[in-house]
Amino acid sequence: MGGLSEMRFGCHLPVYGPAATRDTLVGFARRAEALGYDSLWASDHVVLPWRIASRYPYNATGDFPLSPATDFLEPLTALALVAGVTERAALGTTVLVLPHRHPLLAAKMLATLDHLAPGRVILGAGVGWMREEIEALGAPFDRRGAWSDEAIGVMRACWRDERVAHAGEFFRFDQLACRPAPARGSIPIWIGGHTPRALRRVAELGDGWHAAFPTAAALKEGLEHLRSACAKAGRDPKTLTVSARLGLPGKKPGAELLAEVKALRDLGVEHVILEPAARDLVPRLRKAWGLEFDPVPLEPVGVREKPVRDNQEQV
Repeated sequence: MGGLSEMRFGCHLPVYGPAATRDTLVGFARRAEALGYDSLWASDHVVLPWRIASRYPYNATGDFPLSPATDFLEPLTALALVAGVTERAALGTTVLVLPHRHPLLAAKMLATLDHLAPGRVILGAGVGWMREEIEALGAPFDRRGAWSDEAIGVMRACWRDERVAHAGEFFRFDQLACRPAPARGSIPIWIGGHTPRALRRVAELGDGWHAAFPTAAALKEGLEHLRSACAKAGRDPKTLTVSARLGLPGKKPGAELLAEVKALRDLGVEHVILEPAARDLVPRLRKAWGLEFDPVPLEPVGVREKPVRDNQEQV
């Protein structure tokens, strides 16, 4: 939040749909790094239920836009492949849903990735929105905020300490070691979410705020709430990195896209992650590299029940 004049640019990797293959992922990552992108990012779903009552928070209908039959790569595994074919670009998650993995396992996987790609990992982290997926993986959906807060503490302890023991509400274990440590001793955690509780989490536990698909107006309002949260937590907001994941349609006029990015920069955004629409990405890759697959469907083809409540509660 230091108002930097220069921005860094990341690119979302093709980790779902028919483009989610080894050849496409490797070629995409190498090309993005060669073009000068600063970072490469992967999203997170472990399982996709056939019936989803939870409301998807990032479109007007609330419908999750992928079929459960869609290939969706596990993000840390995909990033490990990308790490092996790139040298410079940071490797991030946008976002890793913390309740999907026990924090000891997550800490180990992230530290291993950062050990093998020294200092390149950024943990974009969130509490998740899909009740069905989170509960299938064993975490309490209604307590996922508190669960995630405790998980962050466990992961940081694993990265920091040679001997780690913990006795909390959700996790309990005697002294153990979780090696290797990250290359620089820790991994930056950019926390996602826009609720008051999420922004308090950023101020209290994070190294940055990772906003999803924000307009300039929404980001401005969120930053005001974040400054208030920092004041209550005794945190200097200038110590936080502000990043934003953007879905920028490739057919928008260049001047319009540039104006959107400049508006975010002027608000203090330091890192943006660009995400081409699947309908644009897949045909372009197919044409460029002679790939044989059909574009991923953008409309939901799974069955979604009527939501029983807004799942963006104060977690």
